Amino acid sequence: MSVGLLALLDDVAFMVRSAAASLDDVAAQAARAGTKAAGVVIDDAAVTPRYVVGFAAERELPIVGKIALGSLRNKLLFLLPGALALSAFAPWAITPLLMLGGAYLCYEGAEKVYEALVPHRSHGDEEQHQAGTGHDPALEERRVAGAIKTDFILSAEIMAITLAGLPEGSVWMKAAILAIVGVGITVAVYGVVALIVKADDAGLALAQSKAGPPFGPLVRGIGRGVVKGMPLLLKLLAIVGTAAMVWVGGGILVHGLEGYGLSAPAHAAHAAAASLGALLPSARGVIEWLVTAAASGLVGLLVGGVLIMLVNGASRVVGRRGRTGLTGKASAETGA
Repeated sequence: MSVGLLALLDDVAFMVRSAAASLDDVAAQAARAGTKAAGVVIDDAAVTPRYVVGFAAERELPIVGKIALGSLRNKLLFLLPGALALSAFAPWAITPLLMLGGAYLCYEGAEKVYEALVPHRSHGDEEQHQAGTGHDPALEERRVAGAIKTDFILSAEIMAITLAGLPEGSVWMKAAILAIVGVGITVAVYGVVALIVKADDAGLALAQSKAGPPFGPLVRGIGRGVVKGMPLLLKLLAIVGTAAMVWVGGGILVHGLEGYGLSAPAHAAHAAAASLGALLPSARGVIEWLVTAAASGLVGLLVGGVLIMLVNGASRVVGRRGRTGLTGKASAETGA
């Protein structure tokens, strides 16, 4: 009896160790997969704060919370099942869809660069340029809906990049890794966004502190520095977000083309990175990463520029046809 009990306990211990090893493996793979999506994560964190601009301070965190919930819904209810279905039934479609999303990121990033160099009203800017007036429920809902729509695109890229980097395994392990990455990235991104949007309020509170010496002047100085520095931080985030868009988008396209046998861009970037890295061996890894990222960004800008021309050309053609149709209709009504 005691032998049977010991054998049972040994089996239970083995199962516990196996489960712990599996959990460790899932966590490690989730961490590796999540880091590959870092560029999109940076862009997500950089883009979101603009959606709360102009609203009353007490509405900022609720708005961020609504966007975060929408992001979780995007990832867990729509994108995760879709990613698993693709992996099971159409794995060949993952790379083309990833490249399509990469092209979209290139277009968005290049559009932002174009807007900075040649100011104009880009697509969708009308809603973003509307100023919030304290608490406008209708505008708030539109802003949240717009943010969740943008998040869906970025989240799709995150989930696709994560899925593409996973080794072969059971569907449950893939689901667990995708869920961990999705929840972890959402918490990280919107936690950072919440800190960013409330930093100016915290700085103002510190600047108005009534504390006396010796720490009072220091606290008030820090508060004033935070208040003055937040606009610069938001501008820096916008620049970083744009750079992340073209870098990640270009990198996705380069790696995708390499998978289809068109390896010249990837080989050229690798050769340039290796040559420049050899000039300073002590910082070789950093230099190679920077050169590779710059090459991906250049590809992203070129592809984005071509897409801007195609989209603008198509818009003009559609606009001319629309005006021609309206003119013809008006002439027919006048003749009648």
